[in-house]
Amino acid sequence: MAESKVEEIPDRIAEMFKGQNILITGGTGFLGKVMIEKFLRCLPNVEHIYMLVRTKKEKEPKHRLEEIFNSPLFEKVREQRGIATLKKAVTVVSGDVLLPGLGLSPEDRKMLCEKVNIVYHAAATVRFDELLKKAVLLNTRGTKQMLDLAKEMKHLKLFAHISTAYCHLEEKVLGEKPYPPPADPHKIIKCVEWMDDDVVEAMTDKILGDLPNTYAFTKALSEGLVEEAMSHIPAIILRPSIVIPIWKEPIPGWTDNINGPMGLLIGAGKGVIRTMYCNETSYADYLPVDIAVNAILASSWNFLYCKDHEKRVYNLTSSNEFKVSWAEIIARGRKVTEKVPLNGVVWYPGGSMKKSRLMHNICVLLFHMIPAYLIDALIFLAGYKPIMCRVQRRIQKGFEVFEYYANNQWDFENSNIYEVRGKLNPVEYQRYQLHGEDMDIDAYFEMCIRAARIYILNELPETLPAARRHMRIMYWVDVITKILFFVLLVYMFASWSESFKALVTGCWSFATRTLPH
Repeated sequence: MAESKVEEIPDRIAEMFKGQNILITGGTGFLGKVMIEKFLRCLPNVEHIYMLVRTKKEKEPKHRLEEIFNSPLFEKVREQRGIATLKKAVTVVSGDVLLPGLGLSPEDRKMLCEKVNIVYHAAATVRFDELLKKAVLLNTRGTKQMLDLAKEMKHLKLFAHISTAYCHLEEKVLGEKPYPPPADPHKIIKCVEWMDDDVVEAMTDKILGDLPNTYAFTKALSEGLVEEAMSHIPAIILRPSIVIPIWKEPIPGWTDNINGPMGLLIGAGKGVIRTMYCNETSYADYLPVDIAVNAILASSWNFLYCKDHEKRVYNLTSSNEFKVSWAEIIARGRKVTEKVPLNGVVWYPGGSMKKSRLMHNICVLLFHMIPAYLIDALIFLAGYKPIMCRVQRRIQKGFEVFEYYANNQWDFENSNIYEVRGKLNPVEYQRYQLHGEDMDIDAYFEMCIRAARIYILNELPETLPAARRHMRIMYWVDVITKILFFVLLVYMFASWSESFKALVTGCWSFATRTLPH
């Protein structure tokens, strides 16, 4: 009886999206893929989805969409609706936010202006070390051009800009409100458009000021453009924090990249990360990607269905409920990788976080660089291409980004999404979950590692027994190496002590012979 009553409760979010034409940029990215999958699986009455997709590595936009639909992420919705139906539900529009005019043909631009009701602008370069010119043209000018397109749309109901919670880094507590951009976005766009790449590169540090990277700078500029456009179009700013693998659906633990904490877990699990310069008691803010997508849908529903137009900025964050320190991430990750080891670990997982940069640098030399050169030498002598030094260089570049965020602390207000959560009925509360009341962090970490083995590292479950045997061998190699190292230290100390004793005795003997009695 209770189940039938639940079934009678309407899904107002699905109702709100019924008959809507949606345009998504960044749909081939991690967040975008999960967003499109959620639309197709849970919002079947959406009129149509348009994806702005560029040609990449000689792959045409339509071919890229086919690859996405054939990926494991879409297996559930393929079974539910069929691949033919999915292809009819989504249309690829050839374009590129990096290009002038978004690279759209006049016909496609006219079609989008006549049909689209809701825009989700998620396209951006998420590389922290991206060259400033490219980052401005893609993240900032791309946003400006999307806003210009939105202003031409005849039936626009909502423009949702996907920003980041980590773009106003001068604010140690980020409120749910617009902040002044670090510079005039229009002037910055004009500046990089006419300047040569090397000139922009030479001026980058001065232009960035106190901001640590081009990503934070250009995303903050983009928010300034969206706030400016709010007087002309219905728009909201959504700020997800660090987006991490799927928690619940459709595939627990799934991701398509090793950015963020997953990269740390894999690097530590493979034994190639042994030290990090980090305040181990501090924490970052993480959000499972499926919860981020649910929050995007719920925020849109709140604006359109509930007509709550006062809330224009939403911080999609989790640290008010879950604070997982860097030390906890490493401890939990170590525990999981012992239970679910990765294939071909180069050393038994270990190491620690250092509060001293000097100690960290010494450990990088001893436990990262010297072993990398030794292993590469052996690989070269065996007739293969060396890789470990290249891996360590990539790790070092990652450290440069990581250290800024790991040694600073930010907190985020998210009362707006709390209010939206309170408006959801029981069906919506479950179908578009925004809470972590049933979160088991250890179980989630294990799901992430198991999924990473399959979908990132191509390590199938049947390889686990061999990985466990290899891990046991590496454990004893680690123990024996430490014992031998300790013995060597004792021997060197003893030899030094004997030499020192002999030196002192000799000096004393010489002195007693030469000094007058």
